[in-house]
Amino acid sequence: MKYISLMLILFSLLFSKELEIGSRMPLDDHKMLDISGKLLTLSDIRSNNGTLVIFSCNTCPWVIRWEDRYKTIADKYRSKGIGIVAVNSNEARFNSDDSIEEMILHAKDKGYKFPYVQDLGSKLAYAFGATKTPHIYLFDEKNILLYRGAIDDNAKDASNVEKTYLADAIDAMLSKKPIPIATTKALGCSIKFK
Repeated sequence: MKYISLMLILFSLLFSKELEIGSRMPLDDHKMLDISGKLLTLSDIRSNNGTLVIFSCNTCPWVIRWEDRYKTIADKYRSKGIGIVAVNSNEARFNSDDSIEEMILHAKDKGYKFPYVQDLGSKLAYAFGATKTPHIYLFDEKNILLYRGAIDDNAKDASNVEKTYLADAIDAMLSKKPIPIATTKALGCSIKFK
């Protein structure tokens, strides 16, 4: 039975395709447990001007290097009508490092002021084709994907960032201009599917 489950996971990873730019947001009604104790959907998180979905977790070194920028982006763009959520799809670790209790502690320690949810069954990750943490998806007010990939070009040092891919995409979206770079390579740890 374990062998069959492993084969199904490998098959879905090999053949699940990352959302294409211009795609509609999938599973916007998928209920996920937030650190607040509420069940939230992407429709609940969505705001007037768009939605930013960040696949994340508690322990990935790439997340830890970049997550200070989650806060900066959230602080800058929530007031401009962008709904923001961090999604933990590491279901294989929901009983340890990525448990809801650990997520609550992590979010408090890092000063998250946006929802941080558990994606049971990793359904959202599969639907998006997300494979990394962090992995970023930006949707406009009509739930159309405009940007996917990395936050910027320097995970190690925010002061040496040369290309602010995500901020540039949000600014262009809010100004109703074309997104300068619509896709970049997501760098990070693999999502720990069950």
